[in-house]
Amino acid sequence: MDAAFSKFFDSIGSFFGGGDQIPWCDRDIIVGCEREVAEASKDGSDEQKNESIMRLSWALVHSRQPEDVQRGIAMLEASLVNSSSPLQQREKLYLLAVGHYRSGDYSRSRQLLDRCLEIAPDWRQALVLKKTVEDRIAKDGVIGIGITATAVGLIAGGIAAALTRKK
Repeated sequence: MDAAFSKFFDSIGSFFGGGDQIPWCDRDIIVGCEREVAEASKDGSDEQKNESIMRLSWALVHSRQPEDVQRGIAMLEASLVNSSSPLQQREKLYLLAVGHYRSGDYSRSRQLLDRCLEIAPDWRQALVLKKTVEDRIAKDGVIGIGITATAVGLIAGGIAAALTRKK
């Protein structure tokens, strides 16, 4: 019986908490990546610089800080036009989708994942994120319907109470 209650409360907690499996990135990793980009810009080849920028972009969109996520999105969008190979484009589209997911723009995230899956239809990472995004969209819809129903119920109750007082 205790296991059933525990499972019930865990499912409620994960419903309201999100429960995605996307990793987070700490500030110290971002600082290290920024340092790496600065060094590659001075001494490295274009390939080293691009790889450093990709690592920094990854770290930024996986950050807990919204301003870092927005900076990562901006970097990726700026570099998307320079993607020479489908693999690079796929990676950047995926990271953009992560960034938009982190910032709460689930529909944009889903659009980017669809583009990503056009390039690599069986890419498991993108498929998992797409399911996570779609689950989040559905959950937000359920919560929105619940809030609306509650508001309508409160208004109807208020009107009913006001009418009974008049009589």
